[in-house]
Amino acid sequence: MGRLFGTDGVRGVANADLTAELALGLSVAAAHVLVEAGTFEGHRPVAVVGRDPRASGEFLEAAVVAGLASAGVDVLRVGVLPTPAVAYLTGALGGDLGVMLSASHNAMPDNGIKFFARGGHKLADELENRIEALYEQHRTGAPWQRPTGADVGRVRAYDEGFDQYIAHLIGVLPNRLDGLKIVLDEAHGAAARVSPEAFARAGAEVITIGAEPDGLNINDGCGSTHLGLLKAAVVEHGADLGIAHDGDADRCLAVDHTGAEVDGDQILAVLALAMRERGALRENMVVATVMSNLGFKLAMEREGVDLIQTAVGDRYVLESMKEHGYALGGEQSGHVIILDHATTGDGTLTGLMLAARVAATGRTLADLASVMEQLPQVLINVPDVDKSRVSTSAELAAAVTEAERELGATGRVLLRPSGTEPLVRVMVEAADIEQARSVAGRLADVVKSALG
Repeated sequence: MGRLFGTDGVRGVANADLTAELALGLSVAAAHVLVEAGTFEGHRPVAVVGRDPRASGEFLEAAVVAGLASAGVDVLRVGVLPTPAVAYLTGALGGDLGVMLSASHNAMPDNGIKFFARGGHKLADELENRIEALYEQHRTGAPWQRPTGADVGRVRAYDEGFDQYIAHLIGVLPNRLDGLKIVLDEAHGAAARVSPEAFARAGAEVITIGAEPDGLNINDGCGSTHLGLLKAAVVEHGADLGIAHDGDADRCLAVDHTGAEVDGDQILAVLALAMRERGALRENMVVATVMSNLGFKLAMEREGVDLIQTAVGDRYVLESMKEHGYALGGEQSGHVIILDHATTGDGTLTGLMLAARVAATGRTLADLASVMEQLPQVLINVPDVDKSRVSTSAELAAAVTEAERELGATGRVLLRPSGTEPLVRVMVEAADIEQARSVAGRLADVVKSALG
């Protein structure tokens, strides 16, 4: 059996890769591993379980709840809520474990299981490995220790989680949103009720699209991976800005009043300056990945904000933030982590904070986002090559050195082996798009000849 846990939990096609049996077994294994780790010592364990609106989430939630309760864990079912809401409620309710059923921005047939530790933090890799090993051990025949009688877990709905999470979001805003007209694209996902309610309670006039989930339409031509509908709606309604979430609302992209996209790098830049002004940007530091646009790095240097760049993936951003106590980090894709108020990327919180900056300054989002100039970026995927030799090929190293010399201080080269496919990603940024295309094309040819 291949490794089940990826960088963001266990994910696959529901009822094919991710079955009810797998969901139940992993939940039982998680409970047993956390018992062994001493997480539940001295008290009866409690888990918070939520999901996005996918049809498959209904039977998978039932399997997870059954597994946890059969292992002696009391379960609070919070229903359809964003991933960051489940993380928040796990901490706020003193839960020992949180479970979110979602495949984020993936298409509807997929689903996933993500576990949170006490406090709403991502489960440590070592615990995920132990859960997977124990699951496999019992899948192949080892018996479980099963509680009986009054020791089995109890299950109840916790409908109060909706209002509790919204109250948290409103409570951390630096100012209200009165006077703003905002279009929200909810991707027919987990934030379809939460996000419009939060923005409305904060004072904004709200127009919603993609807010009618039916279990089948999540991420279907809408949300943060398909911004066309939002761009058109913002212009049509004369809105101040638009906010787009993905299926589980852990990310946020934006659209300014002209219909132009504002990506995660630009959002990070706006929030970094806002937080520094409030004295909330600890160590004057923002954390981003190596895939952030060079324009973001240059803007932070010009504005006097320090920057740390990590490997690609919000998990690496979060690890750096937690290790050093930094307050703000994120990715170009719109995963933004504001660690004082969330333990994971929170698209609703990010959107609220961005809108609050517009309201506080009286400036347009377009004006605020212009703090950074996005340099043209060209990405070429080179398939069917030996990606393991990217860092050892002398021919490739010489080509990269020559490309970097040609680009100078206003350009950048990044070669990255794919984590899931037999290909190498060639990314080139330059002040001129034609130069970026030319350099990227030449490097892609060298990758083919050197690693093919």
